Amino acid sequence: MTSTKSASPFEDNIAFIQQQCGMNDDFAIRRFHVFGQYPAVIFCYDFMVDPQALNFDILKAMMYLPPQLREADIKPDQLLDIVVNDTLYYYKIKLEIRPKLWIDNLTRGRTVILIDGIDEALVLETRQIDKRAIEQPATEQVIRGPREGFIEVLSTNLTLIRYRLQTSDLRVKVMELGRRTKTAVAVCYMEDLTNPDLVEEVHRRLSKIDIDAVTDSGILEQFIEDNHFSPFPQVQYTERPDKVVSNLVEGRVCILVDGSPLALIVPTAFNQFYQTVEDYTERFLLMSAVRFARLIAIIFSLIFPSLYVAIISFNPELIPTEFAVAVAGGRAGVPFPAVVEVLIMEVSMEVLREATIRLPQQVGGALSIVGVLVIGQAAVSAGFASPITVVIIALTTIGSFATPAYNAALALRLLRFPLVVLAGVFGLYGVMIGLILIANHMLSLKSFGVPYLSPLAPGIFQGMKDMLFRAPLWWMPKRPGLLQTQNLHRLNPDQPIPPSRNAKSPLDLSNMEEEER
Repeated sequence: MTSTKSASPFEDNIAFIQQQCGMNDDFAIRRFHVFGQYPAVIFCYDFMVDPQALNFDILKAMMYLPPQLREADIKPDQLLDIVVNDTLYYYKIKLEIRPKLWIDNLTRGRTVILIDGIDEALVLETRQIDKRAIEQPATEQVIRGPREGFIEVLSTNLTLIRYRLQTSDLRVKVMELGRRTKTAVAVCYMEDLTNPDLVEEVHRRLSKIDIDAVTDSGILEQFIEDNHFSPFPQVQYTERPDKVVSNLVEGRVCILVDGSPLALIVPTAFNQFYQTVEDYTERFLLMSAVRFARLIAIIFSLIFPSLYVAIISFNPELIPTEFAVAVAGGRAGVPFPAVVEVLIMEVSMEVLREATIRLPQQVGGALSIVGVLVIGQAAVSAGFASPITVVIIALTTIGSFATPAYNAALALRLLRFPLVVLAGVFGLYGVMIGLILIANHMLSLKSFGVPYLSPLAPGIFQGMKDMLFRAPLWWMPKRPGLLQTQNLHRLNPDQPIPPSRNAKSPLDLSNMEEEER
């Protein structure tokens, strides 16, 4: 009768890791001897680690004794301390005794090292993922402002924020979401500014998310917003680090997701969706006029088609006689009522817009030109639509493009259809009923406790300075009051208003010359 000798704990641990990860072709296992005498094994995923660091800073360093210890008598109980403190050329080293966490660290791109006789494994941060270069944001183009945008790597995005916000008050709390993806989610806020209740509420909503995979920040947005059935976005997203920093210093919270170039900002109000970076980098008079034009474009994109349907169908006496005759002549050969005509054109425009977005960039531009010029002209010639309807739909589409935030423009595009139907049934009364319902809905919305239409409702004079128009920066010394920040003043109360006269006036110089004479 022969007796079998049980495997050592060292071999059992190796077998456990091989069972969990060894069936993958990109999983690497390398046996070696620490200082030429202690058996060890290193585990990693080939294409997720830095091979240069793995070969020279880890393997070579552990296989040869450091010069200062070549004459020393190293005992087994001293081995771990010598490896960590005197051998490895790595600053991110942690010890982990739980085998389950060994697997978790391996799947994140880290390297795990087991040494015979030591229960704890060495976990080293060797992750190296090929990433996209930092480029100009694709969805938020500006003329005057920084050209850097977030990428998919969380560490790089946090670096871009700290580059612009170099203060010890910036707090970054990282948590993991997704049972299978275990995605790193970073919550950023200012310790001395942000309301602690807001930070706690953000953590509470995020911690309640229990889903298999979190692949983008948009998934988190759908879980943490207040009203899930509202067409209006209650969470702002951006791919601009400078915009994130501006909101952080106002007292808001930013949420970054590893693998997503879009950061979430909470809480948010509706007026933030038509503001841009250029509103604050250019002079206030010019940008106030541009912002007002942007608001007119938003109104066009929402109510212009419904007003056209209501006036043509029910109240043609509201338009001048010459114009009414021209409109009637243009619609003479159209077999559909105005409401059906507008709905057909709107649906066609939405289909064309979606096709333009989804097609490759080289083809999409050509399709948009063909769709607008050829198809529009063909529809008028065939009698499917009148020229005035094409003009109305074109102005509406241009107005939606002038809205800086894509998700806000999407909500307005969706609400156009019920407004057109109400206008076709009830006329101007239907348009007013629709607008009242939209206003009531927006008044009922909140984003993390902040009213959606603030500072208009409830009315706050300080906030209104940056709503319809942009007041000079020295007229806005306080942060938004509804955020209830710990420090309300963002501008020194003793800050003088910029002088209206030159520091060196020619008149003063001439007076000085006369005094010298």
